[in-house]
Amino acid sequence: MKLAVRYYSRGGNTAKLANAIAGAAGVQALNTEVPLTEDVDILFLGSSVYAYGVDENVAKFISGIDVKVGKVVNFSTAALVKSTYKQVGKLLAAKNIPQAKDEFYCKGAFGPMHKGKPDEKDIKAAAEFAKRVIENG
Repeated sequence: MKLAVRYYSRGGNTAKLANAIAGAAGVQALNTEVPLTEDVDILFLGSSVYAYGVDENVAKFISGIDVKVGKVVNFSTAALVKSTYKQVGKLLAAKNIPQAKDEFYCKGAFGPMHKGKPDEKDIKAAAEFAKRVIENG
């Protein structure tokens, strides 16, 4: 099974999850500036909410996908909003790329809000989530 991890992170919160997921998947977590160059069965795609929406870097990455992707598994952090699942889903639907029903989300630190998040418990949970997704294909 071919796996890939891409993420966009301004403050480092989503990067922490990306690295944990990549470790569980046995691949390297790469920024969304690095395009996919070959077909993948599962793409773990990480983002965060900025001003109640997905960052333009994530939208640009998705619009630039020109390889076959079996499914995208969303993971995200945010201080105020629940997750990026719906926003990412709309972008993927426009490219006819399937989105997995499962996602991983946790709070992310923003200034004094949610200080220390994601914490070690969140990072461990992200890795366990990735292992389950991979096992279930």
